[in-house]
Amino acid sequence: MSTQEIYSTASPSYSHPKTLIFWACSLILVAFNLRTIFPSFGALMPEIRQSLNLSSGLASLITTLPVLCLGLFAPFAPKLAQKLGIERTIFIIMFVLIVGILLRGTGELSGLLIGTILAGGAIAIINVLLPSLIKRDFSQSIGLMSGLYAMALLGGAAIAAGTTLPLQQFFHGDWSSALAIWVVPAILAWLFWLFQYPQHSVPLKIIAPKIRGLWQCKLAWQVTLFMVLQSMYSFTVFGWLSPFLRDRGIAVFDASLIVSSSIFLQTIACFLAPVIATRLPHQSWFNVVVVLLTVIGFIGCLMAPLHTIWLWAVILGLGQGALTSIAMAMIVLRSENTHVAAQLSSMVQSVGFGFGAFGPLMVGLLYQSPGHFIKVEIFLACVALALIYVGFKAGQDRYVSVEIV
Repeated sequence: MSTQEIYSTASPSYSHPKTLIFWACSLILVAFNLRTIFPSFGALMPEIRQSLNLSSGLASLITTLPVLCLGLFAPFAPKLAQKLGIERTIFIIMFVLIVGILLRGTGELSGLLIGTILAGGAIAIINVLLPSLIKRDFSQSIGLMSGLYAMALLGGAAIAAGTTLPLQQFFHGDWSSALAIWVVPAILAWLFWLFQYPQHSVPLKIIAPKIRGLWQCKLAWQVTLFMVLQSMYSFTVFGWLSPFLRDRGIAVFDASLIVSSSIFLQTIACFLAPVIATRLPHQSWFNVVVVLLTVIGFIGCLMAPLHTIWLWAVILGLGQGALTSIAMAMIVLRSENTHVAAQLSSMVQSVGFGFGAFGPLMVGLLYQSPGHFIKVEIFLACVALALIYVGFKAGQDRYVSVEIV
């Protein structure tokens, strides 16, 4: 074993069940803020493009940039956690997220770009660390906590998708204020974490095992590719579904309501999917079903008659929500302990979100004229076929094969 000094990897003792409940609430409040930056920009994309004179390529880049940051910054999470402790790292990085959201709301292109990078990097690191805390502190209720975690992620996204445009109207058409307002729930989560985390982060000098062979493990790559491909769908929904619906002729607020409602249904599916999946002998066929629901719903939103749009939005919401949560749950379910979960989480999210960023980027490049989605549909269908294969493989009941020294 290595003699690295790390903190807070041993499960703390809870003197009262309420302590554990409040700790769970802290995790959920932080998770709520990890997706608000994505649909809030998508909802205002036409207004921001007009205000800043953005080309379609630059708008696609800004849509893709936070997803790309998720992949680029995720590998730093384990090192920061080893040096500072998981809880303290999240506390510091939450402040970086607050700064990033504020910069996005300055109304300037430079602030939008820098703020997006800071916010995306902060989200990347917290994304990696929260599943480790779930594995460590909620080992008896992994399915429930994984569901609540994913539900909080998409709950924040749903509320951001549905309220950003009304907020812009409330601020008299000022899109920058509508972006900056999302700093409020981030500050609340940061303050709540401030009062909670010292009770759960007593420094413990312990031996940190070194994990070897993870990047050579076939199952680890199957779980990672599952995250790559589902990310392509998830972030395309956040960034492009609202503009697509508006280009199909749906009114601005109707499109916002449809996207918000679809993402809200994702929160319900997110909660239920891990609870159901963890009770099955394996998750292979479950993964296949949720992929099919997702692709059918999304393509239906792009090409089905407009009077049926709510049907396809519902199907998309249920499928995408279940797909997102089960992809996150795979990290925990395929890890034998907390140390493996942290390393697998880093691998899955760095590669998964890094390459998943090409999904919304490709969609933006393929979508060249309003109302013509055939190239986008072909691309999404190809992604779905690959997703079915790796989802079936990743769903098999086994642990990643690693050497712990």
